[in-house]
Amino acid sequence: MQETLKQLPSKAAEKHKENKKFFTKLKKKPPKHLDTLMVELHEAEFERTDCLTCANCCKTTGPLFTPKDVTRIAKHFRMKEQQFIETYLRVDEDNDYVLQSVPCTFLGADNYCSIYDVRPKACSEFPHTDRKKFQQISNLTLKNVAICPAAFNIVEEMKKRLPY
Repeated sequence: MQETLKQLPSKAAEKHKENKKFFTKLKKKPPKHLDTLMVELHEAEFERTDCLTCANCCKTTGPLFTPKDVTRIAKHFRMKEQQFIETYLRVDEDNDYVLQSVPCTFLGADNYCSIYDVRPKACSEFPHTDRKKFQQISNLTLKNVAICPAAFNIVEEMKKRLPY
């Protein structure tokens, strides 16, 4: 996995122009079965991919924390919301709550998440490849293929199945 992660940014960079062109066409005319296909590709990839061998998303990026996430996680820690925010979060340039630093504070050395059952929505949905109206998040997907080997593989398979 370490070798895959080492090569991923350059592989994603090589494919960036091709992927951007593909997503532009996909956005203009998404096929009717796109949502179904994405769920199928996502499920097939995650049959093969074990996130615990990677956790690159947790090591290199931080999720957005919605107000609901803050409430839920603060309650889990038996903290007041403001105390949770001051301890773990900061406000970014888009005025969103994000982690103060990466790798994620809640990621263990074994790649397990210490707040997995109450983790932020952005974490539970990552890499967002089985999302409805997938074509609407092409910019996010272009970023995620450089972070997540599974997202990279899903996009490559998607391009084979939807030749534009």
